[in-house]
Amino acid sequence: MENIRFLLTLLILAVLLRSLVVAPFNIPSESMLPRLLVGDYLFVAKWPYGYSRYSFPFGLAPIDGRIPSGAPDRGDVVVFKTPSDNSTDYIKRVIGLPGDIIQIRGGQIILNGTPVPRVRVADFIDPVTPNSPCRPEPGLNIVEETAADGNRICRYQRYRETLPNGRSYDVLDLGNVPFADDTPTYVVPQGHYFLMGDNRDRSADSRYPAQVDGAIGMVPSENIVGRALVMFFSTDGSAEWLKPWTWPGAVRWSRLGGGF
Repeated sequence: MENIRFLLTLLILAVLLRSLVVAPFNIPSESMLPRLLVGDYLFVAKWPYGYSRYSFPFGLAPIDGRIPSGAPDRGDVVVFKTPSDNSTDYIKRVIGLPGDIIQIRGGQIILNGTPVPRVRVADFIDPVTPNSPCRPEPGLNIVEETAADGNRICRYQRYRETLPNGRSYDVLDLGNVPFADDTPTYVVPQGHYFLMGDNRDRSADSRYPAQVDGAIGMVPSENIVGRALVMFFSTDGSAEWLKPWTWPGAVRWSRLGGGF
């Protein structure tokens, strides 16, 4: 009985820690390049915006709205449950708040009638690995080439974007992509947020209607699980489980500990 009591206590503490403090999340897609790579693992802080039913496993908590009330700011990187099924976890950046008017013209965000400044910066260079393949397409600004050390790399055009609150971050613009770069005008409903991926031309985000395993539409406040906090692990996917000596070489050591 003592062993059972101890194990139950550990289980309850683990559930509370994951629900109220931090939870792990891994990056499965390229939609948040260049900040997040496939194979990155990060902790998500649960407390910054208060708690909703989706802060807890399986959304079973009897909470209406958020307790205590809290809200993300423009530029925050958040994990949330997709509105289409309220169960799949996605990660995107907050661009629009309730009441904002948003349009994309020529790849640039127009926020409440004012273009969001962005400037061209050095290309983003990503080593080609199993978790980071290079996928050039006709008409897009993606180039696979050989670096001076003989390794394959992928080169992307990168821009620095700055929101009205002063938050700056890097985004990728792969070229002129129909609709993604020129959209209708959106009005963010009350209690919702407009989210976008930093890899603008390869992100199914609030520019598109919500659908299962696809885009997200406008995201309700209660669907937001938490804010990206810190990177605790990253792998390029080259390790083989049955060959432990390959494990250290697959870790992207320079990415560990990076905050948001």
